[in-house]
Amino acid sequence: MNILEKIIAYKKPLLEEQKKNIPVKKLTQSEFYNRNTISLKQALIQQGKSGIIAEFKRRSPSKPAINLSADVLDITTGYEKNGASALSILTDSHFFGGKNDDIEQVRRKINIPILRKDFIFDYYQVYEAKSIGADAILLIAEVLEKKQLLRLATLAKILGLEVLMEIHSEEQLEKLNDHIDLVGVNNRNLKTFEVSIENSLNLVNKIPKDFIKISESGLGDANDILILKSFGYQGFLIGESFMKNDYPALALANFVKEIKSINN
Repeated sequence: MNILEKIIAYKKPLLEEQKKNIPVKKLTQSEFYNRNTISLKQALIQQGKSGIIAEFKRRSPSKPAINLSADVLDITTGYEKNGASALSILTDSHFFGGKNDDIEQVRRKINIPILRKDFIFDYYQVYEAKSIGADAILLIAEVLEKKQLLRLATLAKILGLEVLMEIHSEEQLEKLNDHIDLVGVNNRNLKTFEVSIENSLNLVNKIPKDFIKISESGLGDANDILILKSFGYQGFLIGESFMKNDYPALALANFVKEIKSINN
């Protein structure tokens, strides 16, 4: 059992309890439920923008204390001001120190798309993502069967949410369907936790051209971003590289400047 499978196993009984306490009908009464979502796809391909999905997370299984006292509003509004094309916000509590309220707070203050990053395996979580103000959801191919992934992606599109399918290997591309908008290649080895952009470079030509391509994890070098762009990647999900700094938004600003200076 890898770390993703362990996380899903931990979350399943908790989700069943949550369904009883907050039924879907109550989720549909949220202040955000009927809002028009912002397209993550369009934000990433917009001319002159960074393509960076700046991630907010307090910790992770591989790094138990990235930035435990981080203020979600301070950091995400700073991300928006300093060049992020979109935000990724972790809502898993036990493993990543997040909560649904993190997205709800941010949704009221920012005007760029928000990806709800969590371990989604149940219809309920898709309704929940819509109710808290997310614009897109993450579906991890590693832990979802093909039919299950299709059902979740179909519901997401019905609700007006875009879908980022995350893969770790070529075999998982077999789970693609017409309701997926973006494909993310995770550069982290689930067994060793080592990261390398070689995974993104090796898989880029395997991904059908219809999908926006995103490289995820281990992107702390501006040169890597330029290499990935030259290979056809349009989005770059970066979290720990920024969050481990005292001033994550400033770290993003400096990173964007570095990319521009190398490119010019």
